[in-house]
Amino acid sequence: MKYLPYVNIKQGSASVHRFSNGNTLPLTALPFAMANFAPQTNSSSSWFFHPADRCIEGIRLTHQPSPWIADYGSLIFFPQKFKPEFSASDRWSGYRPENAELMPNYMKLELLRSRCVFELTPAERGGAIRVHFNDEKENYFSLLPLEGGFTCDYRAEKDAYYITVDNCCDENAVNFKMFAVIKFGKGQISGINEYAENRGVHLSVSGKELNALVSTSYISFEQAELNFKRDFENRNFDKIKSDAESIWESCLSRVQIEAFDEKQMKTFYSCMYRAFLYPHKCYELDENNKPVHYCPFDGTVKSGVRYTDNGFWDTYRTVYPFFSLVAKDEYKEMCEGFINDYLECGWLPRWPSIGERGCMPSTLLDAVLCDAAVKGILTGKNLETALEGMLKHANVNSENDDYGRSGAESYVKLGYVPIEAHKESVNLTLDASYGDWCIAKIAEILGKDDLASEYHRRAKNYKNLFDKETGFMRPKFENGEFRPDFSPTAWGRDYTEGSAWQNSFAVPHDIEGLASLYGGKEELIKKIDELFAASPDYEVVGYSCEIHEMTEMAAADFGQCAISNQPSFHIPYIYSALGDVEKTSYWVQKICEEAFSFEDDGFPGDEDNGTMALWYVFSSIGIYPFCPGKKEFVRTKKLVKSVRINGKVFDADSFTGNKIEYDCII
Repeated sequence: MKYLPYVNIKQGSASVHRFSNGNTLPLTALPFAMANFAPQTNSSSSWFFHPADRCIEGIRLTHQPSPWIADYGSLIFFPQKFKPEFSASDRWSGYRPENAELMPNYMKLELLRSRCVFELTPAERGGAIRVHFNDEKENYFSLLPLEGGFTCDYRAEKDAYYITVDNCCDENAVNFKMFAVIKFGKGQISGINEYAENRGVHLSVSGKELNALVSTSYISFEQAELNFKRDFENRNFDKIKSDAESIWESCLSRVQIEAFDEKQMKTFYSCMYRAFLYPHKCYELDENNKPVHYCPFDGTVKSGVRYTDNGFWDTYRTVYPFFSLVAKDEYKEMCEGFINDYLECGWLPRWPSIGERGCMPSTLLDAVLCDAAVKGILTGKNLETALEGMLKHANVNSENDDYGRSGAESYVKLGYVPIEAHKESVNLTLDASYGDWCIAKIAEILGKDDLASEYHRRAKNYKNLFDKETGFMRPKFENGEFRPDFSPTAWGRDYTEGSAWQNSFAVPHDIEGLASLYGGKEELIKKIDELFAASPDYEVVGYSCEIHEMTEMAAADFGQCAISNQPSFHIPYIYSALGDVEKTSYWVQKICEEAFSFEDDGFPGDEDNGTMALWYVFSSIGIYPFCPGKKEFVRTKKLVKSVRINGKVFDADSFTGNKIEYDCII
């Protein structure tokens, strides 16, 4: 069976700055590849593609993981006719989006002004391009930077163009540069028509046909040449395309479902596609086939693997538990790359996007490493080093706010992060207590019993912010007093992208302990009932204006369960974690049917590197990783007819009780 025909890579791309239906890009790329490609329809902001646009400014080689993070190492390809232009506002061409073919392994666009058809298929660190112009008159192929520096050098002895771009929004990426080697079909380029420093180059095309092979490196032109050979040797466009198709079919088939209808099939496999896009490989293979990578912390080249473009505050919840089922080898290598970051800069990563962006709070990589450890994916010396890095950020403040746990030393001293130490102190405290639990679990595996006991004790610190009178987690001053002006619908200030409603139940490692604070499981269940029954009201309070997550919560309208954003992902599953599978099943089915689809507006909020897509995938097959770091999933009723995971029949409905062990699935 073929699964690619069910994938809509534009799912979630019908988004704007003030309202997200996914904030995704339609990426033509290999799984986890270094090079990704997408049409650019409007470069005036980070939202550079919208499916309703009928104009196109070029096809962008992109690494952008989110519009909130922005792009780096971008290079734009654009066929032009008659009078080539550099600026996007002058060069854009009309196109018919309804006729475009956009697939994971292939892109085909007809450019009306340019009077040509553009095709592209991806390789690991580049891609193959094919252009057919309608006639031979005044045809050009432009290579353009998004911004920043650009150089172009034709080397006759290699019959290739050597390009550099250095656009990068990350101040932590030292001397970043992307090197590209581009070779065209023999005799298809007659020379450079115009070259403008830092603006791009227009190449004159001889005839109607153009073929190009592009390979990139973050290290050097010599490395780009090696990558070129590995990407393209003995392969033409059609072979590269068919190989990419096979790779994608292999990934998508790791979870096989029988759906109730075509809509469900398309939604499921569009989400599955998103599961394999991030994180990006950020390493290359040297002449001895050994992994090497550009190190953003000092600008040098170092040995070993590296991965980037991932926000662990989001992805720890679903992405890595999914990898533990169907991509264990890739997961192991990713962990090795994250640990290499620690060895090279002294801190484990939080939000790497070539360098460290640090744009979200906490160190939820703790959960990624712990989940890999308990499932036997992360072992040996790497596990020892991971624990070392986790202990550092659990106890020491970093001088650079992009690294480490914010408010770590205050948390150690008081058992919570106080208002005076840092904003979003409630989330910082709850995440730290969960991180401490993750440290305890790894310490147990390594036989460090005293350390495990200490951090199991620290993992109870979430209790220090519980207010029995209101039933919410509330911020405290250093003197132990709660902030007096409390409202459960006040967003920001003490909470991350939410209010007390969305953020008070983030205790996945000890949901029974949280329930005891309410007076027992039934009382906590009543509180979650109240959450779903509440109006989706919000107060701006901690933000200077309404943020899009507020708007999206109200639009989705599942009460105060803001399924549009990650802090609410586990909330419907609290019922099941406490033993009530039926209530979880009711809300999960309602949310899946009403908030998700395969359409261009198919997500209820930011998709975030596979996180939301995999919430849907897990929910459809009847399980959810309620607490990454535990070898279990909580159960819900499956929403599809049947499921196979790695070829093995799996039926969540055949299990009794509220939990399913990891070993029963793999």
